[in-house]
Amino acid sequence: MSALAAEGAPSGPAASVAPAPSPGRFLVLEGIDGCGKTTQLQALAAWLPASGLLPPGAELICTREPGGTALGGALRQLLLHSEAQQAPCALAELLLYAADRAQHVEAVIRPALRQGHWVLSDRFSGSTAAYQGHGRGLDLELIHQLEVIACGGLRPDLTLWLDLPMAVSRQRRQQRAADRIEAAGEAFLERVGAGFGALAAQRGWRRIDASAAAELVGEACRAAVRAMAMAAAGQPEGSRVDGGEAGSMATVGPLLSPAAPAPPPGKRAAGRSGGAETGLASAGGPGGRENIPDGLPGISAPAGPGVGLSPAADGAP
Repeated sequence: MSALAAEGAPSGPAASVAPAPSPGRFLVLEGIDGCGKTTQLQALAAWLPASGLLPPGAELICTREPGGTALGGALRQLLLHSEAQQAPCALAELLLYAADRAQHVEAVIRPALRQGHWVLSDRFSGSTAAYQGHGRGLDLELIHQLEVIACGGLRPDLTLWLDLPMAVSRQRRQQRAADRIEAAGEAFLERVGAGFGALAAQRGWRRIDASAAAELVGEACRAAVRAMAMAAAGQPEGSRVDGGEAGSMATVGPLLSPAAPAPPPGKRAAGRSGGAETGLASAGGPGGRENIPDGLPGISAPAGPGVGLSPAADGAP
């Protein structure tokens, strides 16, 4: 099943018209600041068009949140780079992210999927639950309701969670200026990191050890994308990476870990201090799909060998 549900086909004589394109696929990269999402999005964008996974005629659309549309670009400036006296309060921040997502889904993601294209996004609704819910402490049920409204039933086919220990994130972030969200402090980012762990277990994300070398992280990301594509194509069980059962373990080579259950309320998710857990894991969800509804705009490349993409801009929550 694709991210976008197929619409009913006409019956009778009208059914002889040209078949609709194959449903597109929606892939998302999530994780705390400094986890390497932009690097891995660029790597996937360079690899996917020549990978043989995209159907003939399909394009790869790379996007991000916030900022995947013209409206989103203006909202991104307000959310991430506004002066202190102009900064939105926590609730206004949440509503601005919801507005960005609603526009993104309707103007970019859903039309691309309907045409059979693949969409690769730097962040989606999981980041809002992690940053505004677990980080800011806003009501998670309210966030879920806004997510349902903004997404209209759309959910990713695959979310890659780049899991990075906070100490490593802190070290990486020292090399760049902090935006308004990052400047909220280390305690805030600790809560965000724990929130990502809980969300991964709840929604069936694929965990990638982002503290590994970039090349190894890239290999694990490619393996997860192949697994998703093979499962969607109905490949024999022996050739599939994802077993398709909730809580199953992904067998994709040396970077491997079992899924971690969601922590009890008030507890941090396991594996946030790094070291013990490595690699890629299924974190629940039938068939590798997320359990509840979950933007570098305008960059695309047709399927086929030798097609590259321009570099992606840095993502932000």
